Amino acid sequence: MQGGAQFPSGLVVAAFYRFAALEHLPELRAELLALAADRGVRGTILLAAEGVNGTIAGPEAGVEAVLERLRQVAGLERLEAKVSRADEQAFHRLKVRLKREIVTLGRPEVAPYLASRVGTHVPPERWDALIAHPDTLVIDTRNVYEVAIGSFAGAIDPGTERFREFPQWVERQLRPLVDQRQPRAIALFCTGGIRCEKATAYLQQQGFEGVHHLQGGILRYLEEIPEESSRWRGECYVFDQRVAVNHRLEPGQHSLCHACGLPLSPADRALTSYLEGVSCRHCLGRFSDADRQRFAERQRQIERARERGQQHVGAAMPPLPREA
Repeated sequence: MQGGAQFPSGLVVAAFYRFAALEHLPELRAELLALAADRGVRGTILLAAEGVNGTIAGPEAGVEAVLERLRQVAGLERLEAKVSRADEQAFHRLKVRLKREIVTLGRPEVAPYLASRVGTHVPPERWDALIAHPDTLVIDTRNVYEVAIGSFAGAIDPGTERFREFPQWVERQLRPLVDQRQPRAIALFCTGGIRCEKATAYLQQQGFEGVHHLQGGILRYLEEIPEESSRWRGECYVFDQRVAVNHRLEPGQHSLCHACGLPLSPADRALTSYLEGVSCRHCLGRFSDADRQRFAERQRQIERARERGQQHVGAAMPPLPREA
């Protein structure tokens, strides 16, 4: 597959995006739904006037067919995908949605598909040298719960719950920090490259200089950089049922809370606040007693199904957090 490894058997997961000025989106949506359903492909694809963003899983031939159809669209000819192995289907259904933005910054005037408006792309093999320089500000543009699972050593965590909070953080904290430190470069990164690419376009528009972003995101970096020499620490959160992947792009040790959908480490699951299917440290005070009773009954049904060697639908579908 373009932009990823070849796997001779089993299922693959492909994460992709590309900014481009797109038209005729309802017709494209209908074609993708039919094609993916016919080829056994599931996942989520977002279409907007600014481009495409998606993660899909299925047989390699089916996934490649969907990607090739997208590459036939004007502006998406160079669409690449970060591909990893999956032992089982990572999604439960297929969704192709029409959106105002493929990643929500809340600033419609930002146009990342115009090359003049984005920062410098930095390939993984040059990334470590850039972020190791003492005059580089390294910024993680992901959500706070993603950063908690893993990040690059020394990166700044803006502490945002959603990507659309990034512009406020820029004015409140980044601009004063840049004025104080006068960095040689500002280096941004995210999971697959989409958020940091849009963030660099926003920073360029706001007058920041020396803006760079990790080409292909963390997933491309983990694919190409040997673990023994990597500056990455921890696991990388992904927006599918794998929850997180390790440096070898294999499913990691995190799981999702079935109550709130936020990721849990082995240490989180060892806390007294964690009751499988009912509560965790993230949501202990978030739900009502009635909610907790409902969650507990669902968990009992899941366990009874497990004893019979069956899978209850609730066991496989915790509410995934949203990327933006």
